[in-house]
Amino acid sequence: MAGIADPEVPGFFAPVHRALTDPILMGGAPRTVAIANGTLAAAIALGLHLWIPGVLIWAVGNAAAVWAAKRDPQFVDVVRRHLRYPSYLGA
Repeated sequence: MAGIADPEVPGFFAPVHRALTDPILMGGAPRTVAIANGTLAAAIALGLHLWIPGVLIWAVGNAAAVWAAKRDPQFVDVVRRHLRYPSYLGA
């Protein structure tokens, strides 16, 4: 008799590729954060001709995003959800 946890039962096991469950990262940072950070740094560096501050903003922003993604790859969703709830709820 086959149990529910038996992988030989047809229809109860489906292999899932790792790419479907891993977060999408660019350079170790979440894709949306990396694009926003790069756009801001490029606007400052190229648009305002402030090359050093633009590179510093990019380097610090990317390092912070990589650090946060190593601790929790879903930190963008967590922060977005945190900001949605008012502080008086205490959650």
